[in-house]
Amino acid sequence: MRAVIAGAGIGGLTTALSLHAAGVEASVVEGGPRVGRLGVGINLLPHAVRELTELGLGDALAATAIPTGEMVHFDRHGGRIWGEPRGRALGYDWPQYSIHRGDLQQLLHEAVRSRLGDVVRTGVSLTSFEQSTGGVRALLTGEKTVEADVLVGADGLHSRVRAQLHPGEPPPLWNGIRMWRGVAEGDPVLSGRTLAVAGSNTRAKFVVYPISRPHEERGRALLNWVAEVRLPDASAGPAEWDRTGSLDEVLPHYADWRFDWLDVPALIAGTERILQYPMVDRDPLPFWSQGRVTLVGDAAHPMYPIGSNGGSQAILDARVLAYELARSPSVTEGLTAYDKARREQVNAIVLANREMPADRVLHTVAERAPDGFARIEDVLGPAELATITGAYKQTSFADVETLNTRPSWTP
Repeated sequence: MRAVIAGAGIGGLTTALSLHAAGVEASVVEGGPRVGRLGVGINLLPHAVRELTELGLGDALAATAIPTGEMVHFDRHGGRIWGEPRGRALGYDWPQYSIHRGDLQQLLHEAVRSRLGDVVRTGVSLTSFEQSTGGVRALLTGEKTVEADVLVGADGLHSRVRAQLHPGEPPPLWNGIRMWRGVAEGDPVLSGRTLAVAGSNTRAKFVVYPISRPHEERGRALLNWVAEVRLPDASAGPAEWDRTGSLDEVLPHYADWRFDWLDVPALIAGTERILQYPMVDRDPLPFWSQGRVTLVGDAAHPMYPIGSNGGSQAILDARVLAYELARSPSVTEGLTAYDKARREQVNAIVLANREMPADRVLHTVAERAPDGFARIEDVLGPAELATITGAYKQTSFADVETLNTRPSWTP
């Protein structure tokens, strides 16, 4: 069996490794000029770390990433609202990791080259595809073609594979929140392995966490930060995706956000390059697979990044796709089984993220204590605090026992 994968991001490269492990010949086409160290930080939840570990990447992750120890919510004044352990401290057999997206992509790319050879062709984009009973032909830029038994669209938010499977779909849906993101070196924050969230996205929210084990070993921290601001007028639609942002755009929203554990304006001002994104998703699809063609990752299910789960779900897609193709009597049956195993489950996560269940509690704190508080127990009752834990179970986490005892997806 031969597969061609459109896109060399996290989903595409993990798909190539997973298919190779299942005995499927895979190649990748990538429109960018290179597979480079792009982007900022990302979280890998335990269910994704399990899959990368089973692909033999556990040691490389441990040498590069930060095992996240806790997640803590604060109000806009830096007062602690809620906190919970993460990863192994919650009982999982695998850690949660925070890592630079570029480091993860490089790690995956090196594994692909080591195991599969030079199968990633850069500077070549898929433009369309044609199917027949015997195979699929991918039409590429430069009037090139590649033939295979299966085509996997891992080409992201603006997927051309998705567009051909679902013609006429509207543009990505914006919720009115603009995000600025960056990475800067600094002193460790809180425990040194804390994922900290301050404020709420009724107006402004700030997320910060460390992403580099080598920096930690030197007593420093490479801090990934995300600034989320809800704009008063979303009628004009979102700004373009993934453009360079400016200090003047983001800093005024956080000019006086100085806590005893973090100087937010100083962190933003110390960032060499700021990126800007609109917070967007797409409506869930009625199918991902048609004939010999399917979707993974953001091409299948772009979601709001509030549950740290988008990249993790792409990794699960790749693993389940390879597993079902390996054990099915035909490509079409394998893709049907993959669609059945994954689509509705991930669609539910997309919709849960839209509800932003954890943020509803943070909104309540901002309304009841706009000037801060001395004791969170004077603002929220125990049941209200407990809903934050429940919210992350909706958007982020697999059941501990289920994940720890589930049979492997390695064929």
